[in-house]
Amino acid sequence: MPEGDTVWNTARVLNRALAGRRLTASDFRVPALATESLAGWTVTESAAHGKHLLLRLLEAADGRTLTLHSHLRMDGAWRVYATGERWAGRPAHLIRVVLRTTESVAVGYHLHELTLVPTEREGELVGHLGPDLLGTDWDAAEAVRRIEAAPDREVGEALLDQRNLAGIGNLYKCELLFLRGVDPWTPVRDVPDLPGMVALGQRLLASNRGRWLQTTTGSLRKAEANYVYGRRAQPCRRCGTAIAKHAPDGETAAERITYWCPRCQPGPGPAGAARSARR
Repeated sequence: MPEGDTVWNTARVLNRALAGRRLTASDFRVPALATESLAGWTVTESAAHGKHLLLRLLEAADGRTLTLHSHLRMDGAWRVYATGERWAGRPAHLIRVVLRTTESVAVGYHLHELTLVPTEREGELVGHLGPDLLGTDWDAAEAVRRIEAAPDREVGEALLDQRNLAGIGNLYKCELLFLRGVDPWTPVRDVPDLPGMVALGQRLLASNRGRWLQTTTGSLRKAEANYVYGRRAQPCRRCGTAIAKHAPDGETAAERITYWCPRCQPGPGPAGAARSARR
């Protein structure tokens, strides 16, 4: 799942393949950028900010800088191929951009929010985000302050809000709340030791940098990698209770599915939270 660590890993793969190299051709397959060309531009860096990818470029002739911004959401991906290698990552109709150098080809599949802006305007795209869990300037106290600013909000939603802290997605939300024994629908004001929860969230993401398997149990076997996420009706690894699942209505339901253990995470649950909200 493309969460903060996956995006960080993707940025590193792109950096290894493209940084310091001159683009020989580009092919944008989205209407807004269809006429743009990055041929002749040099890639200076590929970076991640939360779930956002920032590919920075330099035009050597006049010193102009551009940033190609993309968001993976649930289904986006970048793949790197050697020049001449068959592209086997995804169906061709999902390709949104192709960047070529003499040595390699970077192909972006099903990317979202694909945007090209002057680098000095990056803030317009990511300036609203909270502290980046995997950033060099990670600020845990600021993340806690932002979450606590809405004390009545359900903690599960607060953790997913990228304006509070950037990088946590649904998998880490579910796993983090399980590890802390907190019901996902608990109001922020009732969460014990919120700083400890935020600190654990940062450690979970950081522990998975450099590998694609997102493990929270410590096991590197896919079937054993998580405590609750994706394990509906399976026994809790701690107490044996069947893992529960809740999917809210709406078009973003796939991104908001919650898994939890009703015994290890006692609390209002989704029905209780709904009743409380109606009062």
